[in-house]
Amino acid sequence: MFTLKTPPLRTRLLAWFLLSVLGLAVVAFMSVTVAKDLRLLNSASSDNVQWTLSQAEVEFLEYELHLARAIQDPAPHLRDLRREFDIFYSRVATLRESSIYETLRRQEDFSTNLDKIHAFLLGTVPAIDGSDADLIEGLPHLFEQARDIRSTVRRLSISGLTHFAAESDQRRTKIAVTLMQMAAVVSILLLALLLLALYLNRLNIQNIRRRSQVVEANKRMKIVTGTALDAVVVSDATGRVLDFNAAAEQIFGYTTEEAIGRDLADLIVPDHFRAAHEAGLKRMRESGEKRVVGKGRVKLEAKRADGQLFPVELAIQSAQTDDGERFIAFLRDISHLVKAEAELVAARDRALAGEKAKTDFLATMSHEIRTPLNGLLGNLSLLRETRLSPKQARYIKNMDTSGKLLMGHISDVLDITKYDAGKLRLRPVEMNISTLLQDIIDNQSGAASANDTTLQWGWVDAPLTWIRADRDRIQHILMNLIGNAVKFTHGGSVRVTAQVDRDAPEGPQLLVTVRDTGIGIDADQIDRIFDDFMTGDSSYDRDVGGTGLGLGIAKRFVTALGGTIEVDSEKGTGSTFRIRLPVEPIAAPAQAAGHETGGEAGRPKHVLLVEDNEINRVLAREMLTAAGHRVTEAPNGRVAVDLAEQQHFDVILMDISMPVLDGRGATREIRAGTGPSAQSPIIAVTANAMAEEKQAFLSDGMTDILTKPLTREGLLKAVSDQAAPAPAETEAVADLVDRATLDEMRDTLGAEAQTALLGRFVTEVDRTLSELSDADPQDLTETAAQAHKTAGSAGVMGAAKLRAALVAVENAAKRADHAGTKTAIKALPAIWAATLPILQVQGDRDDS
Repeated sequence: MFTLKTPPLRTRLLAWFLLSVLGLAVVAFMSVTVAKDLRLLNSASSDNVQWTLSQAEVEFLEYELHLARAIQDPAPHLRDLRREFDIFYSRVATLRESSIYETLRRQEDFSTNLDKIHAFLLGTVPAIDGSDADLIEGLPHLFEQARDIRSTVRRLSISGLTHFAAESDQRRTKIAVTLMQMAAVVSILLLALLLLALYLNRLNIQNIRRRSQVVEANKRMKIVTGTALDAVVVSDATGRVLDFNAAAEQIFGYTTEEAIGRDLADLIVPDHFRAAHEAGLKRMRESGEKRVVGKGRVKLEAKRADGQLFPVELAIQSAQTDDGERFIAFLRDISHLVKAEAELVAARDRALAGEKAKTDFLATMSHEIRTPLNGLLGNLSLLRETRLSPKQARYIKNMDTSGKLLMGHISDVLDITKYDAGKLRLRPVEMNISTLLQDIIDNQSGAASANDTTLQWGWVDAPLTWIRADRDRIQHILMNLIGNAVKFTHGGSVRVTAQVDRDAPEGPQLLVTVRDTGIGIDADQIDRIFDDFMTGDSSYDRDVGGTGLGLGIAKRFVTALGGTIEVDSEKGTGSTFRIRLPVEPIAAPAQAAGHETGGEAGRPKHVLLVEDNEINRVLAREMLTAAGHRVTEAPNGRVAVDLAEQQHFDVILMDISMPVLDGRGATREIRAGTGPSAQSPIIAVTANAMAEEKQAFLSDGMTDILTKPLTREGLLKAVSDQAAPAPAETEAVADLVDRATLDEMRDTLGAEAQTALLGRFVTEVDRTLSELSDADPQDLTETAAQAHKTAGSAGVMGAAKLRAALVAVENAAKRADHAGTKTAIKALPAIWAATLPILQVQGDRDDS
């Protein structure tokens, strides 16, 4: 067994002494070196500053010299001038921004001169950066400015040099004092070094003890990493594996002995990530850039020993050791999490698909239920106008009431679905809130009288009559609240008050209170009163009906409008509902000039009715013909497009859901065509309440929307409001058709023969226009013959403008004027499109 001999005390003291002397010599040498370096550094800094100051003045003089040369030179070198300006600008920018000149900029004289020069530069930049022509023109002015600022540049240089000269003296004095202080400190440190030497001997003993403690800590760390559930893989900067814990063995299928020393890329990195992995290691070795290290957990794929790929959650940290940088990777197998997430996403997709299927189902059922219901209610409306016995009239009234109640329930369910699906669209319009309230009160007054209830309304303070808001939604809310109050109040009163809060922080607010003395609401039902299918009286023998959806829809509408709704109630005493809605006050709109349609509104219209349901077609046709309108029917959109291409219609009533071609597709084709009805108003007639709002139909080219079930008043009003003016009103008839010729033909042949002849003429013109557009441009003889033949027919039919256009084609073809012939042919379709509706209208008048 070997033992270490401790050196004698004298030897150790001698060694410490020699070390101290050596340390003192080193400190002295370092002091001299530091002092020398400080002097050199100070000199270099000062020289650099003074050179920059002087150079700034030199660059300015160069700039001024180039200005003078540019003024005298007929072809000045503007590029050199701009370069000299940029150099001078850069020098001044250095003086303004560099930290070396921070103390100098605090001097008032220097700062003032520097600001003046900077202002001069900013004022000169536009001319320097402008076009060559503008720069040449402004050279004299620039030279005058440079001459004016020359003295300022000189003062700037002198003030800077003077400041740095004084500062250099102060700095040298300060450094000398600092060096003396440093010498004293070094002496003290030397003494301290002797004491520390003794202390280091003690520390050495402690370090030996701590070393053993570190070894123990490493053993414990091995135990921790070895028992960790996450894989821990340690590698060096080249990717060589240095450590591989037990969890890594279990996850990746390698033993520690197999993994250590191997390349990490070969071990666990998938083939499609190899290039990125190697590029990342190379980037870290060369530039030190780390994109994943220390950035938290990321999701990637890893590879097992058998080549299987699986998802992992990876986090990498780095640590510096004596042997270089080490990278510690923490990996967690998340296969089960990814599987669960995929199942969750699939469940979400199924839920969304189910929601969409429900929405589509409701949209389809809306159409399928409303369409026969439209026929039922419409025929009841027609039947009511026939001779009926009192009992039949009562039965029809009951049927009509039941049908409208069913329609209301359908609308309620669809409104809820649209709101919950986020498809409820607001339509703010100009509206008179006072008129709306009065209409609702008038509507409910009959029911109130039947219940022996007084119904009143009024403003609390100054009324706000005209606002911009969603009239339909507000009407629905108020009708529901007031209707409920009347329904549940017998022998009492219902009071509706309106008030405007103009000082609300979020803007003007409309407050409407509906207070009744009815049966009230149980205390345990107050919190659920706005729930769907919640009714105040759930007994089997309740006196009033309802689905319990009204208040739920009202609350949804209030929320959609950005408002609030509250309720206070006491059983047997009555209820009070309060709604608060944001509104936009507006001035009363001016009455539209010419609101009365005059004779046009009363003129019978030619209506194209496009509807696939035969009952609905019969219903609408009966309503229209009873009002004096003429109706042409089309069972689908394709037939409607063909008819619209052939003749003019004042109005087109277009169903949306149809076979062959639906209403939207038919509308787009009609608008894209050049037929006589291409610009006629098209009114969408739909029972599909789940379709997109009015804007979707307008984008297809429709003019308005008419919702089923159709009513006589609504249908006739829509036709009257949207009817297009007769073609004769868009262009003077005299310029297109010779009415005298038509009248003479009718007197000679009769109206029936004239109509038949008109049909053959239309066919002839359509065929001629088609043949002329497809004709060989070189065969002008045939073109002239076709134009001559049809021009004769046009003259007989009184189509004066069309005849003149065909004669122009004939004359150009006879002159062999290819360009003129082509131009004349291009003008024919527009003239024919304007002429045909007038001929048809004239024929219709003759038939009548």
